[in-house]
Amino acid sequence: MSSLNKVILIGRAGKDPEVRYSQLDGKAMVNFPIATSDEWVDKQTGEKKEKTDWHRVVAFGKLGEICGNWVSKGRLLYVEGRFQSRTYEKDGAQQSISEIVANNVQFLSPSSQRTETAPTNKFQERSMNTTNQFIQEEPSDYHSSMPFPLPKDDGMPF
Repeated sequence: MSSLNKVILIGRAGKDPEVRYSQLDGKAMVNFPIATSDEWVDKQTGEKKEKTDWHRVVAFGKLGEICGNWVSKGRLLYVEGRFQSRTYEKDGAQQSISEIVANNVQFLSPSSQRTETAPTNKFQERSMNTTNQFIQEEPSDYHSSMPFPLPKDDGMPF
């Protein structure tokens, strides 16, 4: 029997990303926390309750560079990836950490900042992930040069 390790989160970035570069190959390694919340009404008291969970997200390579430029505290994100647990040694003691290794990040709310490598339109912003090519400049014949069909406007926010 096969197994599946897939995580999908929609939540807000808890802080600006931390960007580092690998000494071996110079690829970006980015991490940032994302908060997901659940709200409900307590049946006994009628009081509104909320529980927030925090998730550590890491992204590598081109996706890491994009996250480093675009993720900012409070920004609503769709994150897709796999769950990973690992251990490391710090000050002679074993430490363990659980994280989401992202392979797709979509930005569901506008950014407060733009950088030099920012996409030039909303379609490019939504299509930045590790399986599709990130387009930095819009070609003159934009629609016919896309490697995949344009999404239908079905009113969905993502």
